Amino acid sequence: MPTPDFILELREKVGTHPLPLVGVTAVVVRDGRVLLGRRSDNGHLTPVTGIVDPGEEPADAAVRETLEEAGVVCRAERLAWVHQIPRVTYENGDQSDYLDLTFRCVWVSGAPYPADGEMTEVGWFDLADLPDEVGPDMRRRIAAALVADGDARFEGGR
Repeated sequence: MPTPDFILELREKVGTHPLPLVGVTAVVVRDGRVLLGRRSDNGHLTPVTGIVDPGEEPADAAVRETLEEAGVVCRAERLAWVHQIPRVTYENGDQSDYLDLTFRCVWVSGAPYPADGEMTEVGWFDLADLPDEVGPDMRRRIAAALVADGDARFEGGR
C-alpha cells in the first residue's frame, strides 16, 4: 500500500517514532449486506479503512477511500464510533497511533472491485452470516455502524 506523501514527509523529521494519525472505517451497507475487502498487506477481511488527509473532513475521507479502494460510491450517514487503536508497529519499525472514526455509510452506486490494489478482492457479505475471518475489532466497528439512529459511541471520558 502506498504511504501518503504527507506521512513520508513527517517520517523524514520524526523517523520511526509514533505518529498520531486519524483513520476512518467506512462500514458500507446495502440490502442487509456489508462491503468487505481482503487487504493486500495482511490478507485480513475488513471494511474499507484509510487515513484522513490534512484538511480533509473525516466523512469525506470515508467516502473517498471507498471509491478509491473498492470502486463504490457511498454516502456517509453518521459517525458510529470513535476509538483509539492500539499502537501499530510496521515491519520497517514505523509506529502509528490511529484514532479511528467509524462511519455508517450507504451504497449509492458501483459494483465493488479492487480498484487501487489496496485490496485483492472486494464484495458484499451477508450481515447475518459474516465470515469467521472477520476479526473481533472489525466486528465491533460493523456492529457500531449497524445501530440505525444511535449516538456516536466513544471510549474513555470517565
